Amino acid sequence: MNDHELYPIGDAARRSGLSVSAVRFYADTGLVEPTAVNEAGHRLYDPHAIARLELVRTLRELDADLDEIRRLLGGGTTLHDLLTTHLEIVERQERTLRARRAVLRALIKQGGTTAQAALMHKLVSMTDEEREQIIDDFWNDVGAHLDVPAGFVDRLRTMRPVLPADPTAAQLEAWIDLADLVSDPAFRDAVRAYLRDTYAAPEARILATEPFQDFIHVSGAPLMEELLAAHRAGDSPRSPRAQQAVTRFMAAATALSGTPLTPEVRDRMADGFRQVPDLMRQLAEEDAASGGPVYDDTHGRYVALVALINGTAAEEDTLPFAWIADAMRAGGGVHDAGEG
Repeated sequence: MNDHELYPIGDAARRSGLSVSAVRFYADTGLVEPTAVNEAGHRLYDPHAIARLELVRTLRELDADLDEIRRLLGGGTTLHDLLTTHLEIVERQERTLRARRAVLRALIKQGGTTAQAALMHKLVSMTDEEREQIIDDFWNDVGAHLDVPAGFVDRLRTMRPVLPADPTAAQLEAWIDLADLVSDPAFRDAVRAYLRDTYAAPEARILATEPFQDFIHVSGAPLMEELLAAHRAGDSPRSPRAQQAVTRFMAAATALSGTPLTPEVRDRMADGFRQVPDLMRQLAEEDAASGGPVYDDTHGRYVALVALINGTAAEEDTLPFAWIADAMRAGGGVHDAGEG
């Protein structure tokens, strides 16, 4: 287009992607006035005016209102500021639609009622503080009068959902499921019963004590990772690296009970590790047969939903128990546990 050429309203409309009536409306409201009017009273537009009409069309398609566009064209704001404002609006709308989609999916899946719809909408609209309170109420109730070592429930409550500012539909659905569960007295009773039954026996109570929990989740974690790194690298369980790692791990574990790491203790630990997969299967079968509370339906369900909400869902446990047992039984370095 020639910068000085004038185009009739029909051409201006076609070049800007607007209808003739829209171009006429924007002229009548003073938004984009014609460059000139010929003797016959026909409106004419130069390329600059047509470019402004194109901008108006684009902004209107982005839902900018006429006053905002007028301020932009009049120099009262910048295109960057206008677009930034509308991006924020679109993102808020997107989050709202995502939340509504999560509620609708949950209602369809559960065959929900009107009351449930209102509750679910409330759940996805909660503030961070309100979500924190729901989780605190859950653990306060579960931990009340629960006969487990001091501090165990407090450690369990540290795993809590943190819904991100821009959650996915799956995270919202997981939060709806979790909030519904932790508010259910029956679920609270089931979690309490599972924890009570699991840690009631004297040999199991020690697993819930602070030293053992600290070893499992804090101090022992890097030692186990060191051992797993040797396995992932394809090292033999008898390799120097595997032996050093497994000895450090076993020494730290036995130190919790003040037990010296002798060859006999090492062999017992190896036998224990080798039996873990079978014991896990046996316990799962016994729980299912007894009809009592099981991990996957109680605390395990809570943990899985929290992991999904937080975006930290872990892969299924694939610890190489047999390889670790072989490394433990290999026996080298028992007397060098404090080195390295």
